[in-house]
Amino acid sequence: MRAVVQKVSRADVIVAGECTGEIKQGLMVLLGVTHDDTEQDARYMAEKIANLRIFEDAEDKLNLSVKDIGGSVLSVSQFTLYGDCRKGRRPSFTEAARPEAANALYEQFNAFLREEGVPVETGRFQTHMEVSLVNDGPVTMLLDSRKNF
Repeated sequence: MRAVVQKVSRADVIVAGECTGEIKQGLMVLLGVTHDDTEQDARYMAEKIANLRIFEDAEDKLNLSVKDIGGSVLSVSQFTLYGDCRKGRRPSFTEAARPEAANALYEQFNAFLREEGVPVETGRFQTHMEVSLVNDGPVTMLLDSRKNF
C-alpha cells in the first residue's frame, strides 16, 4: 500500500459537480493499493498516518500529529500510485489491485483511521474526481506499507 500524505489548510473533492468530501486543517491522503496488500497493510498505514508528526508545535518543530491538532483526513483512492513508467511512454498499472479488492482495503483503511479517532472525508471510488487542496508548508510525505521508501 502506498500513500502520498500532504499537510493541508483545506482540501475538497468534487465528483460530477457534487462535493463528496471537504476538510479544513489536516491531511490529504492519496492511497494506492497493490494486489497482495492485506488488512495488515491498511492498519499499518492508518496508524502511521494518524500518528505522523508533521504539524508544528509551539516552537515551530514538526512534532504534532493530525490527532494532536484535532484535524481531519481527506482520503482519496488513487490506483495510479502503482503506475510503472519505467518502460515506454504509457504507464503500466499491472501492480495496482483489482477494483473490488482495492475498494475493500481502501474502505478498511478509512475505518482504521476512524478507529484512531481521526475524522475522515472521502472521494468516490472508481470515479473521475476533482481534488483541490492548499498544501500547508508545503509538507508532503511518501509512505509505503512495505517500507520501500
